[in-house]
Amino acid sequence: MKSARLFRRTPAAKDPADPNGRHRRPRGSGRRRLLITSAAVTCAVLFAVLALRNASGPDDGPGTQPSAHGGECRPTALLEPPCGAWFGAFVPHDKSNLGEKVRAYEERVGRKLDIVYTYHDMSAVEGTRLEGQLLTEEEQRVGEDRMLLLSWESKWWGGTKRQQPTWKQIADGELDASVIDVQARRVKDYGARTGKKVFLSFDLEMDTRTPDNGTPAEYVRAYRHIHDRFRELGVDNVVWTWIITGYLGHADLFERMYPGDGYVDWIGYNQYNYYLCHGTGWLSFAQTQRATHTWIRTHLSADKPLMLSEFGSAADPDRPDRQADWYAQVPSVLKSLDGVKAALQWNYRDPGPHCNLALANDRSWASLRKAVSDPYLNQPRK
Repeated sequence: MKSARLFRRTPAAKDPADPNGRHRRPRGSGRRRLLITSAAVTCAVLFAVLALRNASGPDDGPGTQPSAHGGECRPTALLEPPCGAWFGAFVPHDKSNLGEKVRAYEERVGRKLDIVYTYHDMSAVEGTRLEGQLLTEEEQRVGEDRMLLLSWESKWWGGTKRQQPTWKQIADGELDASVIDVQARRVKDYGARTGKKVFLSFDLEMDTRTPDNGTPAEYVRAYRHIHDRFRELGVDNVVWTWIITGYLGHADLFERMYPGDGYVDWIGYNQYNYYLCHGTGWLSFAQTQRATHTWIRTHLSADKPLMLSEFGSAADPDRPDRQADWYAQVPSVLKSLDGVKAALQWNYRDPGPHCNLALANDRSWASLRKAVSDPYLNQPRK
């Protein structure tokens, strides 16, 4: 677990203009269908397929329920699940124990994760320092039967002020030899050896990083430079994932910092029920997601796949069952959000009092376990 990620948000009071109550401040921080006339035959075939696939359950992890749609639901070239959505999570970990922590989370949630989310800085890889290394050996092991979302941040965690890269430096190619090219070749080699693609995000929540990292225009230049540099080096196994906070008070920044359709494969956003953490009222899962979803579909893209790249809820100390009830809403709401093809639960805390966003008790775990057993969230990964 990268330590800097602990400081990604600054709690603040609710902005009445924002329906999601998100007050993030910039910091120094879906063919052809086979027709079968006999309904009885249809059911018989369907149950047979499900029985056979459930029999091979260990390959897919505990509790996984496969899609009943068959081959037409196989992932696209951009890793989209046409018939439902992926389920993933951020699980707190150290670089050396990612597999152990992921397996423990999967045991509690009753299924294998489709996507595992990890974070990296842009430091040079020296000695035993792995923070700047995309696709560590531990990540590659976890990625053998899961997809990976790698968040790459223009930071040097624990480094000096002079070591912190700026968007202008990245855009001007100053990090190409020491960082960009090194990691691009590593990602390319991973694809050549395994045939696997990875989701890659550059500076998630970039709307909170200006002006410290540079201007919105400099961010766009930096993002496009990394994308173009990977392409020049023949890296073709990256699914480019652009992730914003989703706080609508930053809507102008979202438009100014969007790199363009040719540079973005998926759009992600991070919306939470913060409750006491940000001094807001209690927000349902639907309330946290719909306003931002509508804005993205109206102002940025009508058709790109969307990812709830981080979602979660604080607990209510006065109503211990309230968090569990919140997670019970997830499947039905997801099905109503056009184009949302992945949802990743954030199972950790943010800094500050009342800011623990992890699952708080056994009932919350049971609720999430039931929610993510929905067939909509159990799609074939191959």
